[in-house]
Amino acid sequence: MFRCRQAPLEPERVGAVRLEDTLAEDFAAYRRERLCWWTDTTPVPVPEGIEPWPHDPGPPFEVWPGLAPGTPPSAAQPEPEHVAASLLGHLVATRHSGLGECRLVLVPARHGSDVLAAIGWTADAPLPLLCALLRSWEERFGARLVAVYGSEPHVVVQRPPTDADHTGLLALEHVLTRAGNIVDDPPTPFPDYAADLAGRAAWSFWWD
Repeated sequence: MFRCRQAPLEPERVGAVRLEDTLAEDFAAYRRERLCWWTDTTPVPVPEGIEPWPHDPGPPFEVWPGLAPGTPPSAAQPEPEHVAASLLGHLVATRHSGLGECRLVLVPARHGSDVLAAIGWTADAPLPLLCALLRSWEERFGARLVAVYGSEPHVVVQRPPTDADHTGLLALEHVLTRAGNIVDDPPTPFPDYAADLAGRAAWSFWWD
């Protein structure tokens, strides 16, 4: 199940996103918004009986550092279909919330990264930017959108980065989607999130 807009988002709007410029502006705004939290190590008050949120030092960049380098193809990498099947198997095995209501859908789109735009998907996500990122991730990492439930897209990755410098850059791209499961629920410390991306073949995001 997914939520739709009144009309699809035209592919031209996705193509018009100047990814580097947009992310540079978004990071400058995000850093201004969050810097006081990143530099203040005072624990955030939480209700009694709840573990305190870990301190997030934020990304180790003062200005936008650029896109993460892509991972080149190699013969040792699994086929995209095998990676997708593995993620879907994991969702079934873990009884992912709402999975039983999902259906197979054929979407007329030139790129798999355009599916969210083509179906008129809606959430609090920055849809043109997210679709532009999906296109770029498809080119750089062999990323493919395989499932959407509500405001939660799931992506499989054929060629995930493994280098720590590269995962740090990729983590910032993820953060700038403003996905709630990355920045707000509770905030995952940036170094932890970046380290966890090394070799990770499945990415998930959700927004309210």
